[in-house]
Amino acid sequence: MDNILSIVTFVPALAGLILAVFLRGEDAAAQRNAKLVALFASTVTFLVSIGIYTGFDPANTGFQFVEEGEWLLGLKYKMGVDGISVLFVLLTTFIMPLTILASWNVTHRVKEYMIAFLLLETLMLGVFMALDLVLFYLFFEAGLIPMFLIIGIWGGKERIYASFKFFLYTFLGSVLMLVAMVAMYADAQTTDITVLLTHQFSAASFSVLGVHVVGGMQTLMFLAFFASFAVKMPMWPVHTWLPDAHVQAPTAGSVVLAAILLKMGGYGFLRFSLPMFPVGSDVLTPMVLWMSAIAVVYTSLVAMVQEDMKKLIAYSSVAHMGFVTMGIFAANQQGVDGAIFQMLSHGFISAALFLCVGVIYDRMHTREIDAYGGLVSRMPAYALVFMLFTMANVGLPGTSGFVGEFLTLMGTFQKNTWVAAVAATGVIFSAGYALWLYRRVVFGDLIRESLKSITDMDSRERLVFAPLIVMTILLGVYPSLVTDIIGPSTAALVSNFDSALAAADTATQVASH
Repeated sequence: MDNILSIVTFVPALAGLILAVFLRGEDAAAQRNAKLVALFASTVTFLVSIGIYTGFDPANTGFQFVEEGEWLLGLKYKMGVDGISVLFVLLTTFIMPLTILASWNVTHRVKEYMIAFLLLETLMLGVFMALDLVLFYLFFEAGLIPMFLIIGIWGGKERIYASFKFFLYTFLGSVLMLVAMVAMYADAQTTDITVLLTHQFSAASFSVLGVHVVGGMQTLMFLAFFASFAVKMPMWPVHTWLPDAHVQAPTAGSVVLAAILLKMGGYGFLRFSLPMFPVGSDVLTPMVLWMSAIAVVYTSLVAMVQEDMKKLIAYSSVAHMGFVTMGIFAANQQGVDGAIFQMLSHGFISAALFLCVGVIYDRMHTREIDAYGGLVSRMPAYALVFMLFTMANVGLPGTSGFVGEFLTLMGTFQKNTWVAAVAATGVIFSAGYALWLYRRVVFGDLIRESLKSITDMDSRERLVFAPLIVMTILLGVYPSLVTDIIGPSTAALVSNFDSALAAADTATQVASH
């Protein structure tokens, strides 16, 4: 299939268009049809995307399934995947049908709700496949719009505040990235990412307003991209939009936000920052490593004092993304492998944790931790599933959560021992808040009258969790499923990064003589 990437990317948007044009009414039949169309389209997208996985050659570190054509005003439409992006495409197509299935109880503006999620899927897939700067930027920014609407229309009481905060934070960060992209085009005369990856941007130091800029243009471009990707991850201290967005978003919105949207920041660092601005990345690595270590410890401590389940899991996400940025900027094989593995693992685990909150929220309509207790006696299946993902979130060996954290700490230890030591304490804190949450919600006596009639998970809810359980355990005991695919591409990335630094170092020495 020559155009398999375009098919996978645009099938959800086509389904959304069909819903918008042909589906009328808001009665029960129309609502059911909207859900069925969305579920069918997202499932077909996943099944077709498996063709990308089976046809992918891990030994080839270049881009595969490349599609290229003329587009708007001479711009290129160019798509492709490599070992770094292919698994993010699969993660996106895997999570979306589960998200639709988890939204089966939605009754308010169902057609529009499903269209928003289908459009969001297309835009997220585009980010991971785009091989043109302009195309990447359009997908990256346009993804804000459906998420803004999902939080703003179907969210909680403070949804308007949360949706605008989410939009403004992420949009303002991206404006600087756009400026850097214009500078990149002016320097390289192309927007083709495959060409830009081999282009040498100037790393000659200069002064601006009396400030000496080490690494020159590379450092400034790195900072511009960093502003966008750090907010998207989100890194400390620009993480404050995330807890608000998670708390106000509907369950499915939180799932997509945590499982996929946050990963765009990490993917951006791997696709742009390290390979295109190696000198700038190296200059600012100590800052990023310490920001990551602070994020792991600080947000873990903040998570411990939360009274809202979603807020606790949101802060937990920020802490886990701290491990990702540490691994990426360790810039060695273990670190980068671990960062990608952690992002994929977190996609399954965080999605499941938000779904766990959604299960009891659908029954009790509150996320306050104090409103629960003793659920194990009424919901044994739920208690078991919740325990598995709590342990995976902590990083228990045998779950996917362990592999990612272990590899990122190994990589970071080789780069900076102190950062690794500080971040390792975050593992202990994560056990603290996760087990504390589980004990208060699941164990204890069932003393609240309102909980005495609560029912266990139904077959639809079990069906949603089953694939997530399988992937969390499978990747925990057989991580080669991921590392064999990403390994050659990350090895090439690290090798090119080291070579670029060595060349820049040699050039600096020659210039000084």
